[in-house]
Order: sequence, then C-alpha cells, then structure tokens
Amino acid sequence: MDLRTPRLLLREFRADDHAAVHAFASDTEVTRYTDWGPNSPHDTTAFLAEVTQDRSSTPRRRFALAVVNCEHDALIGSIELQVTSASDHHGAIGYVLHRDWWGKGYASEAATALLRFGIDELGLNKITATCDPDNVASARVLTKIGMRRESHLRDHLHVQGQWRDRVVYAALPPSRSTENAK
Repeated sequence: MDLRTPRLLLREFRADDHAAVHAFASDTEVTRYTDWGPNSPHDTTAFLAEVTQDRSSTPRRRFALAVVNCEHDALIGSIELQVTSASDHHGAIGYVLHRDWWGKGYASEAATALLRFGIDELGLNKITATCDPDNVASARVLTKIGMRRESHLRDHLHVQGQWRDRVVYAALPPSRSTENAK
C-alpha cells in the first residue's frame, strides 16, 4: 500500500528501515509526549516485526506506514491508522517524525492523506487522535487537518511512572462534519 502526497510517500515498512526508524524512535525529544519509547534497538525490531505481521491480517485493521520525503528519498517518520471499531466505523491515527523534519508541514501533509484514506477508502465515520496537552505542535497539526477538539482526559495514561493527560481530537466525513456543525 502506497499513498502519495506532493512531497511524501507513505509506504509499508521494509526490513532495511531499522536504522532510520531507530534514529527517531530512540530520540528522547521525539518520544517526549508518546506513551512508548525511547526505543532500544530491540524495541525497534519488535515494532517492525509487528507492523509487518499486521499488514497481512484479514481484515486489515492496522495501517502503519513509513513517511518518506520524496525529494531526499529519506524515511522521516511513521504514521498509523488503526480501525478501532469495525462495527461503528471508528479509527484512530497517530504520527511521529524525526526532529530534523519538524516544523515543515510534513506531519500535516501525511496526516491529511491518511485521514482521507480512512474516510474515503475504509469508510470510517469517525477518526480520532490524542495528544499530550503540552504538545502544542501536535495539537496544531490536528487542528490544521480539520480535526476538532472533543475532550480532555485527565490522568489517562500511566507512562514511565507518571500519570499523563490526553486531549482527544476527532474528524468526521465532510458531509457529516457540516451536518453536525448546525
């Protein structure tokens, strides 16, 4: 599965992606607001094995893709869409980029493509994303791609010995977004 945007290729992960994935997944600044990481080399190997196995599931419920900058042919991050409820047509997205690529619009570009894929190709009615309330950049991305803030979950995750909040954003198909805005 490949999705293309003006500057990016979102593609399946490959075995030779380990070094590029580990470069961002092991970075404490990149994983500062995540509920995983920083990764050890073993963690990165396990992640790549999981996503390889998940893509052969029928029906497929997890679409974890490498984010590749086409101009530089560089793997710059990871983006994922999970079908969280097939019967309710719900999904969830998440993304992470190597810090050298922050602030250039790549997260918004990749997330927009995956959001469209979830709605147009998978027929999802609602796609959510969560972020740490202190992660202002991620909240900006979610708003920019048309997601709306729905809630603030207090002490939602226990990560590395600390309780952490999450802010929930959601998107509906364009026809439903307009309908619900009335």
